[in-house]
Amino acid sequence: MISEKSLTAYVAQFITATKSSRIPADVMRLGKRSILDGIGLALAGNAAESGHIVRTYLKSLGIPTDKGATVIGTNMKVPARFAAFANGIAIHADDYDDTQLAVAKDRVYGLLTHPTAPALPPVLALGERDNRSGRDVLTAYQLAVEVETKISEAIHPRHYDHGFHSTATIGAIAAAAGASRMLGLNVEQTRRALGIGASQAAGLRENFGTMTKPFHPGRSAESGIVAAEFAKLGWTATPIVLEAARGFFKAAGGGYDAEMIDGKLGNPWTFAFPGVSIKPHPSGSLTHPGMGLMLDLIRQHDIKPAQVVKVKVGTNRHMPNALIHHRPKNELQAKFSMEFCMAILLLERKAGLPEFTDKIVNRSDVRKMIEKVEFGVHPEAEAAGYEKMTTIIDIELSDGRKIGGRADFGKGSPANPMSDDELANKFRECAAWGKLPRANAEKVVDLVFNLEKLKSIRELTRLLQIGGRKTAAKTKSKRTAPRKATKAKRRR
Repeated sequence: MISEKSLTAYVAQFITATKSSRIPADVMRLGKRSILDGIGLALAGNAAESGHIVRTYLKSLGIPTDKGATVIGTNMKVPARFAAFANGIAIHADDYDDTQLAVAKDRVYGLLTHPTAPALPPVLALGERDNRSGRDVLTAYQLAVEVETKISEAIHPRHYDHGFHSTATIGAIAAAAGASRMLGLNVEQTRRALGIGASQAAGLRENFGTMTKPFHPGRSAESGIVAAEFAKLGWTATPIVLEAARGFFKAAGGGYDAEMIDGKLGNPWTFAFPGVSIKPHPSGSLTHPGMGLMLDLIRQHDIKPAQVVKVKVGTNRHMPNALIHHRPKNELQAKFSMEFCMAILLLERKAGLPEFTDKIVNRSDVRKMIEKVEFGVHPEAEAAGYEKMTTIIDIELSDGRKIGGRADFGKGSPANPMSDDELANKFRECAAWGKLPRANAEKVVDLVFNLEKLKSIRELTRLLQIGGRKTAAKTKSKRTAPRKATKAKRRR
């Protein structure tokens, strides 16, 4: 007989037994911030070429597209698993979504997962399908994120360092956790759901800079629903999938640190410590400390593009292992290019959705500025530890000045968080990019910040539907900022 003291049993008991009243108010509030962020990103992400392809795919399946759960930012309603799939892709499409910070010093890059992309879509889709309350959805989301982040902390760093995309792999387990809670599974059923979810865990970092990166959390979100629904029907799976000799931790990472998860779920809650970062730029998290520092240097010294002779950017040795596109050719590659991120800030003094387009990436002045940026390993950054994203910048100007600085974390991190107003403005930018009517956007902001008061999550999801998307659906990759979004930015 399997011991009920097993790690998987502990996780399952946390998922099934935790009452919403046990989740601290500040943790609930931080969770709502990430939910608002995720919804905005789903709206923006469905305007990407990947959104067009996903919609085309869903239509090809022969399933109803007018009932079920909402594909955010469209007029499509599909079975919950497919809504979760589409929304998971959309949230991650622009690489603009939240990131989990690391605790241990051996955690590569100082970040571990993008928690919301795989965790929110399944609970939102099931909540809409089954007409659940806002509190139910918020609680299941919090539990999914907590399981996801603690597993990410516990697994040996080899998991990510050797090529697995933890948002994809651990995201499948997180999605199974959230879906299990939404379906009201008992402990035994939840253990099996985790077993099914873990067996679907996949995703390789070599796909960074392609559409397959956002495919990862989409597939994970869908897998979580499938895992929980099969477990509810009686499908069998190992009840010790996490800790077993041939289980997830051993197979995917070579082992784990039990002290990082055993007894640590909700103790403390990850949203409280070490926290979750919300991005101010639609690019890989590893670019953000440098981008914030570069903006500060540009503004402080009023640096003009013509003055720039050379820029050196130094980090620890792991960061170039993810920021692999030194001469990007499109917007997706640019998100993983330190060189592009520095260049666009030097030229435009901003880097939002309008700056990350194929057209901008291939603009001649951008290409020339990229050539002036050198990106590599810096001894000081290496010595700072891998739990940080330390970035050191040295700029040489034509008048002989040499300007530089160091940053360990970027804007949006718990050390330098966005205000609620700044977060709401980011949401408005994303909503405008996805062509959500401004009135709807304002209602969404209010409803999400009061999510626990909603009697039905459908009050929220009905605001996220956009009709008449035929024109947008035909638009492929050459993205440009919609007129409304541009005006909104000017007003701000």
